[in-house]
Amino acid sequence: MDYVLIGLGVILIISGILGCVLPIIPGPPLSYIGLLLLHFTERYQFSSRFLVIWAIITAVVYALDYIIPAWGTKKFGGSKRGVWGSIIGLVIGLFFFPPFGIIIGPFVGAVVGELTAGKDSGAALKSGFGSFLGFLAGTLLKLITSGMMTWYFFRELVVSI
Repeated sequence: MDYVLIGLGVILIISGILGCVLPIIPGPPLSYIGLLLLHFTERYQFSSRFLVIWAIITAVVYALDYIIPAWGTKKFGGSKRGVWGSIIGLVIGLFFFPPFGIIIGPFVGAVVGELTAGKDSGAALKSGFGSFLGFLAGTLLKLITSGMMTWYFFRELVVSI
């Protein structure tokens, strides 16, 4: 049974890394489940504290991935309409134009929101660029998180052999 759990854990860890760059796959949660599967084996164990800390980190990173593009829009001079446009664009892009809609949606939404607020096209594009940078920051944050969990997963496998 341990081999099955380890095999599924490896698949989930790899899927978690892929999910950091493929928008429709929840990267860090899959990586965390991979850690849990390794923990449920008889031979490999993580402390409860370790698992709780990584559960919290995973939840925070997962939530931030949806917040950071709107924050980027605001940081680059976006108005409330631009922020809302970024959020609406993210949702529309996620559900109607996957996988690239999650990248393009916040940008287009922020630009459209700013244009409807009466801003000129330069300011609207700047706001959209902020949304895009926010998306990149969220992706990097997910990659770091899943990468660390991958490192702990394989370290545990190698150390215990």
